[in-house]
Amino acid sequence: MKRTFENESSQLSVAKIGKTVGLDGKLKLHLMTDFPEQFKKGATFESLGETLVVESYDISSSAIKFKNYNDVDSAAKLTNRVLYTTMESTRESCKLGKDEFFWFDIVGLEVVEDGETLGVVDSIERYGNTDYLVVNTDKNLVAKALPKSFLLPYQDRFVLSVSIDEQKIVASHAKDILLAS
Repeated sequence: MKRTFENESSQLSVAKIGKTVGLDGKLKLHLMTDFPEQFKKGATFESLGETLVVESYDISSSAIKFKNYNDVDSAAKLTNRVLYTTMESTRESCKLGKDEFFWFDIVGLEVVEDGETLGVVDSIERYGNTDYLVVNTDKNLVAKALPKSFLLPYQDRFVLSVSIDEQKIVASHAKDILLAS
């Protein structure tokens, strides 16, 4: 599963701009996505109502330079800003492999085990090297005094299949996790 974050306005937060690097307007880029390739020359991102155009990006040093920010003083004004893109742009510029999904496609899917709906994916969190689906427990199960939400590791032994078309994740041992939560 590949991550790309979504905020309330349907734009995706993909990076946060850090401190300046050198004197020519380069800045440290802190990725919030699994797709560094989207920061290619000419790519555009939104930040605080401004469109920023990538002039260059060095993946090895995570240094980015934007057009019209050619010195340390002008570039420093971008520090701590978040870069946003759209889902459409992400789909165009980021290529997924077989059985890979964007986080924003996973959120909202129903989690089902043995034909029983356990809940709906509310969000996804990454702890260490593992992604966890934050599942809001189905109201019928909450009525039986089960927790309102639980974390389901996005690993093969727990997630058997994902169908974006059917809006469903088929899980295994997820109910055990829910009962133990």
